[in-house]
Amino acid sequence: MKRQDKALVIDDLKAKFSDASFFYIADSSGLTVEDINKFRGLCFEKGVEVRVVKNTLIKKALEAVSEENFVDLYDALKGPSSVMFAEVANSPAKVIEEFRKSFDKPLLKAAYIDSSIYMGDESLKTLAALKSKEELIGEIILLLQSPAKNVISSLKSGGSTIAGLMKALQDRAEN
Repeated sequence: MKRQDKALVIDDLKAKFSDASFFYIADSSGLTVEDINKFRGLCFEKGVEVRVVKNTLIKKALEAVSEENFVDLYDALKGPSSVMFAEVANSPAKVIEEFRKSFDKPLLKAAYIDSSIYMGDESLKTLAALKSKEELIGEIILLLQSPAKNVISSLKSGGSTIAGLMKALQDRAEN
């Protein structure tokens, strides 16, 4: 790869890293070309962008963005690396989990999620269980609606109870 090509890759990655709130670094070594193509296809279906890039280029792009935030990720940049970007934080983890139902790889090396760094494949289940922003908003709305519904139903039932009580007292007074 020529120096100009490397500079273009670094600039492209730098733009991706600076725009991304989250990304994953995975190891897909040991997979055949056919298996890697299946993995890429699954990623494409799920809206996950996968790029196989040299570790030195990844490191230079991370250093160009902000050295402080990504220093802990440098330890993961050993051996073959794939960088995964997506719109939803848990999508790459779910793709890896789904693919690993049939294959042993890819392994999660590291993940960067909203300024938190997760190292190692043991973090995969935690990352896959993360809820998306839309899911969290939906849960909050549901929680906010629940007390209002309870108050309204209490008022409705309370009103009928009071009316029933008044009618019973009136009937007693008449008898």
